[in-house]
Amino acid sequence: MKIESRPYGQLPSGVEITEYVLTNDRGMRVQVITYGGIITALHVPDRHGDLGDVVLGYDALDGYVKKNPYFGCITGRFANRIAGGRFTLDGTTYQLAINHGPNHLHGGQVGFDKRVWQAAVEEGNGAISLALAYLSKDGEENYPGNLLVTVTYTLMSENALRISYRASTDQPTILNLTNHTYFNLAGSGTILDHELMINADHFTPIDEAMIPTGELRPVDGTPFDFRQPRRIGAHIDEPDEQLQRAGGYDHNFVLNGTPGELRLAARLYDPSSGRVLEVSTTEPGMQLYTGNFLDGTIVGKGGVTYVRRAGLCLETQHFPDSPNHPHFPSTVLRPGEEFHSVTVFAFGTA
Repeated sequence: MKIESRPYGQLPSGVEITEYVLTNDRGMRVQVITYGGIITALHVPDRHGDLGDVVLGYDALDGYVKKNPYFGCITGRFANRIAGGRFTLDGTTYQLAINHGPNHLHGGQVGFDKRVWQAAVEEGNGAISLALAYLSKDGEENYPGNLLVTVTYTLMSENALRISYRASTDQPTILNLTNHTYFNLAGSGTILDHELMINADHFTPIDEAMIPTGELRPVDGTPFDFRQPRRIGAHIDEPDEQLQRAGGYDHNFVLNGTPGELRLAARLYDPSSGRVLEVSTTEPGMQLYTGNFLDGTIVGKGGVTYVRRAGLCLETQHFPDSPNHPHFPSTVLRPGEEFHSVTVFAFGTA
């Protein structure tokens, strides 16, 4: 197992960006850059043992800087949407940037996906890790508190990528962290023939502005029932109000089990390659996003045009707009507390 680093280009500001390549003893390879903590490539074997890159992205830094629909990045300070960009904490109302329709999305104009992270390499115990740290200063994107965040990518010998999130603050603030990698286990085409299982009995329906209504709706009898493996394309274009509002799946699922405990959230299978991805997390929710906003205008790695639904995201998270729904799991972090969350992406074949 080894971890190597190499130059990955320079931002317009002149800051140098580094790419780290983590390779395990089976040949699985994960590539991460210090800009946005972006996973630029992830090579895993198919059923014949042939390695293939299963994530969307660009060949060079320029693409991530100029037009990145959050490929592979760390998202924060608050991943997903906040209605109207407003929340109230301890009697004070904060107005955040409106950067997606009428809402605040993924931390604002310059979220964690556009920040440069400080890297440290860790090795040992049959794993190799890249720890990325960032200090989000009080008032950044109008969030309160100096927030210190560390995101650690650990590649394990059993072909699993573990992402650990830790954060602390000196003032009460809100926090929701995830990784926004777009997966395509076939390595090309769309994800419509992938088969997906989600360990969730409920989801959070959205209004016309794609904000949760507050309801926890049973998936039973709806296109959102993935409790048994189902082809993603089976119901994605049905005349269902929820699907129509999002142009497909772009919804938070209420994961079964106890938040804080690492448990199976989803299992994704591509029949053509035989690749399997199992997602486990300590988070209470997971956003299924089926690449509905990809429109063929992005030319990605190897000159491939990313058509609609060329990839999907399985974003483990707290629920969208949580600060405005007191009955949702809390996203408030206070001084003296440590936020800690773990998600594991484990790869295999069938």
